[in-house]
Amino acid sequence: MSTIHKMFEHVHWANQRVLETLQQAESVHAETIRLFAHILHSEQVWLTRLQGKDSSHLPIWSDANLIICEQLVVQNEQGYRSYLHATEDKDFNQLITYRNSKQQQFSKSIGDILTHVALHGQYHRGQINLRLRPEGVEPISLDYILFVD
Repeated sequence: MSTIHKMFEHVHWANQRVLETLQQAESVHAETIRLFAHILHSEQVWLTRLQGKDSSHLPIWSDANLIICEQLVVQNEQGYRSYLHATEDKDFNQLITYRNSKQQQFSKSIGDILTHVALHGQYHRGQINLRLRPEGVEPISLDYILFVD
């Protein structure tokens, strides 16, 4: 459980660093912001599913702006912190049944979902970093090892 907690502290740290970098940049392509919003919307969708709620009304992709991204960073950090605080080690194997955006039903363990959320975000933050240099922005160091240093 402590590893998952640490992973989500890293998720929030990395999201905060991306947000601050995008906010400070003189100009960032809308697609870069859209990719960051996708990370945040996906985190929100998965948290909603973990809470046993319907996520079909939530976007996965949107043309959000940085104000919306900032709100989602805060909401997601608070939501996952509360969820993880209430979740015990023994719950990690519990299956969560949910429907995806195409209304297909799946059942996955809490541990697998949480791991997916952390890895999914890191994958897309890497894509954001690839886009930054051509946009005149220095890529962000987001490695986990830098976070724990």
